[in-house]
Amino acid sequence: MVFSQILPITLEEAWSFFSNPYNLSKITPPAMNFRIQHTLPEKIYEGMFIEYRVSPLAGFPVEWVTEITHVKEHSYFIDEQRKGPYSIWHHEHHFEEVKDGVLMTDKLYYSLPFGVIGRAINSLIVRNKVLAIFQYRRKILEELF
Repeated sequence: MVFSQILPITLEEAWSFFSNPYNLSKITPPAMNFRIQHTLPEKIYEGMFIEYRVSPLAGFPVEWVTEITHVKEHSYFIDEQRKGPYSIWHHEHHFEEVKDGVLMTDKLYYSLPFGVIGRAINSLIVRNKVLAIFQYRRKILEELF
């Protein structure tokens, strides 16, 4: 899945906002009850682990741990799930200065466990939930910036 959006801000402002792990809660739907579990620095770095509790489906809380695996300041960073509901979660966050501000592009690769059952659950429920999360982010970012 790929999601792109132009934000009318500078590259420095975009990087400052998105590289702060605490801002993730600002762009996550409130119904997901997203909570970081431990105190973190306000800027990501390679090798950083972030532990959350989140309720993606029907209010059931899930522990989720991601690792920031790559960071190229003002250009991109990548987070990958180390513990959580997916068998694969690889999320790339790209930033590019353009005429009207910053082109922000999210590239998301994920899969669920349980083979054919996981693929069916993805088709019926999870894919739409993921799309709704990114639609919410688009709306909130338009309001913020």
